[in-house]
Amino acid sequence: MRVTVTGATGLVGPAVVAHLRARDAQVTVLSRDPERALAKLVDTAPTPGSDQDTPAPLQAFRWDPLAEPAPVEALSGREGVVHLAGEPIAQRWSPQVKRAIRESRVQGTRNLIEGLRALDSAAEGAPPGPRPRVLVSSSAIGYYGHHAEEPLDEEAPAGRDYLAQICIAWEAEARSATELGMRAVQVRTGVVLDSQGGALAKMLPPFRLGIGGPVAGGRQFISWIHRDDLVEMILAALYDDTWQGAINATAPTPVTNGEFSKALGRVLHRPAFLPVPGLALHALYGEMAEIVTSGARVLPAKPLMFGYRFAHPDLEEALRSALG
Repeated sequence: MRVTVTGATGLVGPAVVAHLRARDAQVTVLSRDPERALAKLVDTAPTPGSDQDTPAPLQAFRWDPLAEPAPVEALSGREGVVHLAGEPIAQRWSPQVKRAIRESRVQGTRNLIEGLRALDSAAEGAPPGPRPRVLVSSSAIGYYGHHAEEPLDEEAPAGRDYLAQICIAWEAEARSATELGMRAVQVRTGVVLDSQGGALAKMLPPFRLGIGGPVAGGRQFISWIHRDDLVEMILAALYDDTWQGAINATAPTPVTNGEFSKALGRVLHRPAFLPVPGLALHALYGEMAEIVTSGARVLPAKPLMFGYRFAHPDLEEALRSALG
């Protein structure tokens, strides 16, 4: 399979590229800095158990997702596109950061679709090739907004807060791929368990010092997923034609913040009972703290219906794996 990947150097991008190459896929990366991207990704090797001696080919093209349509030559003749690009959410939200978070997702996806649409006409210096048949695009469980204990599947309505409105617009741009005759999948990702980045990496320092604990009362739900399961879901959505529309990329066992804290403390062999007031988080992170102080109990109804089998459905085992 020939696949184009955006956001390939982010939290899950390198693992997606590595798994694709292990399947003998020819991967094309779109990046603002293709040389740096190749330097980071070129040594990605087949996953353990692969019978390949060397990974499949890797190439990169320059693309500024805010400034221009995706280059036709990086899309022509590919069978699929995995769109992971976006400004990191886990940072203090200044007005400039909030604008970058939205534009990187909404305008970036729009410019990707414009590149795909341009395959209808000849690119400069080269004829158009076949259009990819599938677009797998990132989204987030922030789509649902803030909720209490009610379980939320993919049919639950969207929220009204800042992140929910971004997800609505983000997914709308990605769904427009269906107008081009493509299958479109929007992967609503939960809290990714990966010690190298994301929310878990930010939680580790205080917990390792023994000063971690539940946040803002600890009753809000955390809908989590191990990085390996997220990667496998992305690949399933890419290869399996039954995967369509929005899917919840979360483990089937969401837990409260308090339960998460206790599990992380057990894995690290550290106490995890010191409460973290919500006001302290707001002072540190501003509006972004709402992601931690509120939550949603999101369930992966469609992946389970499609027959997906989780490698890490249990939180404590998943944490041990992520931190191992």
